[in-house]
Amino acid sequence: MNLKSKKPTLLLVDVQKAFLDNDYPGFKRNNADAELICGKILLKWREKKLPIIHVRHSSTNLDSKLHESNPGFEFNDHVTPLDDEIVLTKNVNSAFIGTGLKSILDKSKTEIIIIVGMTTNHCISTTTRMSGNLGYNTYLISDSTACYNTKAINGEIIDCEVIYKTSLASINKEFATVIDSNELFNLID
Repeated sequence: MNLKSKKPTLLLVDVQKAFLDNDYPGFKRNNADAELICGKILLKWREKKLPIIHVRHSSTNLDSKLHESNPGFEFNDHVTPLDDEIVLTKNVNSAFIGTGLKSILDKSKTEIIIIVGMTTNHCISTTTRMSGNLGYNTYLISDSTACYNTKAINGEIIDCEVIYKTSLASINKEFATVIDSNELFNLID
């Protein structure tokens, strides 16, 4: 299937500088190249003149690296939006809540959404699940996202790779089709 003919919308979620910090949120992270891959996908979308929407997280917690007063709120240099690209700001996990995203997608008659960004088990999972539940043909690009080690309710640390693989497996074929960036480029060229 050639995705280009369907004009898929690229949704970049929370590709922000806070996630570059080694201590955010205080644990080890996998997939150090996630933002670089997001940037490569963004460049391909620009080259193909396909729809692009950037979403950033604005924490209401003043101490958060994602609060608008902190440098971590800024977009990662690999994905800096252009003036003509849509930028939405959210303060919850889903890019669909409080942003007008669904209205924008429906107005443009979007059928296919390509989701990239941070982090796999938080805003990416929530946005991907909602996208699928709202009826969009959704693709999550596995190597464009990453996880951090996570503390279990018993205090045990769960390795980021386990969280990452489990998150992707929970989404695949239930809410979205999970593919990597190479598969995406084959579908878009």
